[in-house]
Amino acid sequence: MPLRKEAEVIIEPKEIFVGSKDAPVTLMEFGDYESEACARVNEVVKQVLEEYDGKVRFNFRHFPQTRIHQRALKAGEAAVAAAQEGKFWEMHNVLFENRHSLGTTSLKLHSKEAGVKSKKFLDDLVNGTFGWQVQDDLKEGIDLGVKEVPAFFINGEMFKGKPTFANLSVAIDAALKKSKKKVPAARQRA
Repeated sequence: MPLRKEAEVIIEPKEIFVGSKDAPVTLMEFGDYESEACARVNEVVKQVLEEYDGKVRFNFRHFPQTRIHQRALKAGEAAVAAAQEGKFWEMHNVLFENRHSLGTTSLKLHSKEAGVKSKKFLDDLVNGTFGWQVQDDLKEGIDLGVKEVPAFFINGEMFKGKPTFANLSVAIDAALKKSKKKVPAARQRA
C-alpha cells in the first residue's frame, strides 16, 4: 500500500491576528498591497495597535483590486506564504513599504527582508499555492459589502467614515464600552 502524503495545513488569513488574542476589540481591514490609501492607513493601524495595546487585535484580509493593481494578488499570496512561518506582520509591513515593487522576483527579496526562510517561497508564488486563500478573502469581502479599500470592521460592524486615527479611536472606544457592559452581566450569572 503506497504511503499517503499528509495534507499540509494552511494558516488562513482569517486566522492571522496581530495583538493580544484576548483583546475585547477586533479590528479587521480589507486591503490591497498596491493601494496608496491602504499604505497610508497601515501607519494608522500601527498607531492604533500601539495606543490600544492589549485592547485591540488586528486582522488583515486581502481585497486585491486586480483591474487597477495587477500585482496585488501575488502580494497577498506572498503575505499568506509568510504567515505560514509566523512572519505575516513583518511581510505585511515590508509589502506596504515596497508597494511600487511587487513583481514575483521582488516579492522573493521582500520575503528575505521579512525573515521568511522557506526554500519553496518562490515556487509557491509561481504555482499560486496560496491563491485560494486570497480569493476566499476577496469573496468574503464582497459578501460583507466591501466595495473599495481600505474597508474596516470593528467587532464585525462595518466602519463608516474616513479611517483616521481619531475616527477609528472613537469607534474603538465605543466598542470597548460595549464589551465592558457585557462582562458584568456574564459575571452576575456565574
